[in-house]
Amino acid sequence: MTIDNPQTSSLRQTVESQILAVTVYSDRALVTRQARVSLTGEEKELVLTSLPVTLETDSVRVSGKGTVGVRLLGVSSDRIYTTKPVGERIAQLTRQIQQLETEQRHLQAQIDALALQSSFIAGLREKIEEPFAQSLSRKNLSLSETLDFINFLGSQYGEYAIASGECKTQQDELKKQLQVLRTSLQKIQTPHPQESASLIIAVEVAGAGDFELEVSYVVNRASWTPFYDLRLSNTSNIVNLTYLAEVTQSTGEDWLGVDLTLSTAKPGLGTLPPRLEPWYINAHSLPPVEFMSRRATQMPMMAQAATRGIEEAEEEVTQESPIEAEIVAAEVSQAGSVVTFKLNGNGNIPSDGAPHKTTIFNDDYPSSCDYIAIPRLVTFAYLQAKVKNSVNGATLLPGKANVFRDNMFVGTNNLGHIAPGQEFKINLGIDEGLKIERDLVTRQVDKKMMSSQRRITYGYRLIITNLLDKEARLILTEQLPVSRNEQLKIRLTRTNPQIQLGEMGMLEWDLTLLAEEKREINYQFTVEYPPDLIVTGLDI
Repeated sequence: MTIDNPQTSSLRQTVESQILAVTVYSDRALVTRQARVSLTGEEKELVLTSLPVTLETDSVRVSGKGTVGVRLLGVSSDRIYTTKPVGERIAQLTRQIQQLETEQRHLQAQIDALALQSSFIAGLREKIEEPFAQSLSRKNLSLSETLDFINFLGSQYGEYAIASGECKTQQDELKKQLQVLRTSLQKIQTPHPQESASLIIAVEVAGAGDFELEVSYVVNRASWTPFYDLRLSNTSNIVNLTYLAEVTQSTGEDWLGVDLTLSTAKPGLGTLPPRLEPWYINAHSLPPVEFMSRRATQMPMMAQAATRGIEEAEEEVTQESPIEAEIVAAEVSQAGSVVTFKLNGNGNIPSDGAPHKTTIFNDDYPSSCDYIAIPRLVTFAYLQAKVKNSVNGATLLPGKANVFRDNMFVGTNNLGHIAPGQEFKINLGIDEGLKIERDLVTRQVDKKMMSSQRRITYGYRLIITNLLDKEARLILTEQLPVSRNEQLKIRLTRTNPQIQLGEMGMLEWDLTLLAEEKREINYQFTVEYPPDLIVTGLDI
């Protein structure tokens, strides 16, 4: 422990600071603190204490302004080890232990008393056994008197035994509780130093006056991820999208009442693409591991105070005017591929490692719904909504989307990176508004051998019924087998309605069905192969 002499203490002032703003990235956060200092003009160092150990010393930068001239010469960091006061907790545990020990003594006294009573009953039985037998033989005692006396001895002895067993059970439970409390007391009485960081800012002060100091630094163990709620009503073509964020942090300091900003920048990666270096391999013994000193070396303020990645990301974001969403819950800004969301209101994210949800914005998007069906696999139609992001809207980042139809949860979708003006699809699950039937109506094997080839003809019929009271568009897909042998030939011979065979044997009909309309689709294909060829996979 270092003891400052009075002269050193007069040259160093410990500064109380508070967090003003936090920008959260995908794997870290930029914290900005502010402190108001009354300078005497003699200070050489300003010290900020109780900072988190997750702080990256290379990311620290310092600025300030005030009524007196101040030169910021440099900044260094140090680790501080303190022991958290636990006197109140020790007193509480001690009181609990004393209370349980008192209860334990009372139980032991009850057990001893019951043992004495049981012993008396046993001794009484031995002393009166012979006189009682003689009286019974002489008929001095009646049978009822004999039974009453025997029952009295038995009931008394049984009551004492039961009561003693219950006391011993309670005593065992008290022993367990005492063991837990004594273990906790032993742990808490062993001092565990708490580690924190401090920043020491070297200054030159022109005189006495007020100074407002601002310090920013990067901390690890912080992140945020986007997710969405998508709600579709069957009575409208509007999709309501709620853009949410899940913020998690265990940095060691609570973010309470701060200006919270979420950013997609990746400051840890820098702005330049990585460069490949020659890949050398060799065989040699492992070098000794070098450890950094506990106290970071002092670094020039202008050269190394800030992380270059964050500075460049912030410069890139601030070059253009922010783009506001229509219903603002967060100020949305975008510059290049970097998107930031400045949340309105004070952010409150404690350092507990638990996810904390916050709303970025909520908006309505026009949509159109189509049906998708693959009858060969399932005889249901799936509803799919096409939604277009607003040209002036915010970029939707990749994330999970919870999908609701008429306030009923139907499942989850994974949204990709959706730029302003880009169209995206939402899968809404099975919809029974369309009924689909699929039947094999033809399976004919030609008995004539044509060019030494065997030929089988397959024909399918599909019946689609629109049970809705409105028009519905259906994309229906069927599939023909695909040959992996040049001697095995598959030919599409007929389709109704007529379409062209797609790649990998795909057949796709784009149908528009009127309300309550029934439509029939037919297609037919042949499979030809030499009789001596064994065909596998034709299980249709």
